[in-house]
Amino acid sequence: MPSCGWLLVLSLAALTGIAVGAEGTERNCSLSPPYLPSTAVNTTLRLQELRERMRPLNISAYIIPGTDAHLSEYIAPRDNRVAFMTGFTGSAGTAVVTQTKAALWTDSRYWVQAERQMDCNWDLQTPHRLNRSLKSIPANLVDQVWTERPGLALNACYYIWQSEFIKTWQMKVDHIRNQMRDNPYEPTALLLSALDETAWLFNLRGNDIPYNPFFYSYTLLTMDDIWLFVHLDRVTDELKEYLNASCVGSLCVQLKSYDTVRDDLQKYVAQPGVKVWIGTEYTNYALYELITPEPVCLVLLRDAVAVIQLLMWLEKAVPEGKETELTAAEYVNNCRSKQKDSRGPSFETISASGPNAALAHYSPTEESSRRLTVDEMYLVDSGGQYLDGTTDITRTVHWGTPTDMQREAFTRVLMGNIEISRTIFPSGTRGANMEMLGRRALWQVGLNYGHGTGHGVGNYFGVHEWPVGFQTNNIPFRSGMFTSIEPGYYKDNDFGIRIEDVAVIVPVQTKYGHNYLTFDTVSLVPYDRKLIDTSLLSSEQLKWLDNYYETIRRLMGPELDRQGLHEEKAWMLKHTEPFMESGSSASVCSSSMTLIALAIALLQNII
Repeated sequence: MPSCGWLLVLSLAALTGIAVGAEGTERNCSLSPPYLPSTAVNTTLRLQELRERMRPLNISAYIIPGTDAHLSEYIAPRDNRVAFMTGFTGSAGTAVVTQTKAALWTDSRYWVQAERQMDCNWDLQTPHRLNRSLKSIPANLVDQVWTERPGLALNACYYIWQSEFIKTWQMKVDHIRNQMRDNPYEPTALLLSALDETAWLFNLRGNDIPYNPFFYSYTLLTMDDIWLFVHLDRVTDELKEYLNASCVGSLCVQLKSYDTVRDDLQKYVAQPGVKVWIGTEYTNYALYELITPEPVCLVLLRDAVAVIQLLMWLEKAVPEGKETELTAAEYVNNCRSKQKDSRGPSFETISASGPNAALAHYSPTEESSRRLTVDEMYLVDSGGQYLDGTTDITRTVHWGTPTDMQREAFTRVLMGNIEISRTIFPSGTRGANMEMLGRRALWQVGLNYGHGTGHGVGNYFGVHEWPVGFQTNNIPFRSGMFTSIEPGYYKDNDFGIRIEDVAVIVPVQTKYGHNYLTFDTVSLVPYDRKLIDTSLLSSEQLKWLDNYYETIRRLMGPELDRQGLHEEKAWMLKHTEPFMESGSSASVCSSSMTLIALAIALLQNII
């Protein structure tokens, strides 16, 4: 779909590639000049033209997935852009082009075939998974280069498939709307992107895709409207009558041009209070980014600024001995009020030091507020309501010299947070089945905490949003849900520790299994370094921590610059220095879709 921009753009660091050598009927790029079999395709000119189009858009790397805009298993020749750009005609592959390198990722079934079909402009890579930030663009640059791209099938048409054993499309629409009403998230619309979904819904068939009776289409179904996006020049009077296209009502199909789906969807989601139910397996990124929780990630980015401001201010002010629990709470709330679209706190701020922090839900008053000192631990649990989201975050710090027991307890709480955050689990897993991961490091030394390990978080809604969470009465985890992760430890009359982050549940690519999930942490405030005993952390936990810190630097740095908070940026950089000598970037607020998984592509060895 020319207007959908389903290819992705990626800015990356310089990498090097390693080609797989071959003999005989396969290419040998180590020779001078290189040996190329007659089956190899010369891609020099098309790569040159693609790079010329990348430069004015400041694109560092351009991803070319081996599928169509619907992420279909079988694709029409006009959608086989990987074959055009690389010469490789296998059914599984993802290409990435930079200004100096080009690489193809495919699996072992196709290595020999790729060596026979590609010239030496291309490196052949084996599959691996890396997280990177991706962005869609409206234009398809490969299509601009592909001047002889096949058109739509000349004999393409839509035909009605009827059988005494199938339900009418009206019955199916009613059934789906009942499911929408029963869904706890109360979606206002359902977007169908997979070609077989729309074909099934309307009992229609077509011939756009080889070996499959499908046709290019999208459907947006609301409680009151049905929008069917197709090629209008193929629509017959018979089809209009069959779809009740000439009337207006909840069972009348409004026919729209296939190429307008993104613009029309963007107009729909701009309305207040809409929630679009999507299938993550077949929704391309250009549509996904319009309706996913990405704005919530931006809210959490802005909200993190307020917490960073508080922690930096307290680090300077507490040694002077003038600040209290109450003034700290007022300070962070004031910082939040200055952020875009702020509508005040999402709950009464918990600002607690020393023995008050051992009370999990303590909030300071004029009578109870204690003076903050460098000799005690301090816990702040706060959040904000914004027009585009709700936040909740907890950090525990010490400005002096913590005891060995305080450091160990804090580190074990952090270990619990990390273990949940990095776990991979099948879709549909209940939070109660992994909740003990947050406690295991504490249990090992006889420590525990008496509250839940996490709760759902609303979107300009309640900060404790049922039914998501880690308790037995919560629903199973699914992609797109937001939850807090908040293990803790409280020593009566002494100190309290809690580390709370908000995470979004996202799909993850595994070696063998599909339909697996993990957590992406979207709270972007560093943990207190002096409270972390790195000798207790495993190498995997240290790597996760460094990845998280690198993400904070990458995302918060530009935001702090944008707000002119240069001193806060310097503080953030100081407190997010890596614990290990090297680490790789982690993805936060990522749009972790199947298309991203196809671009697992990315890029260890190409820029």
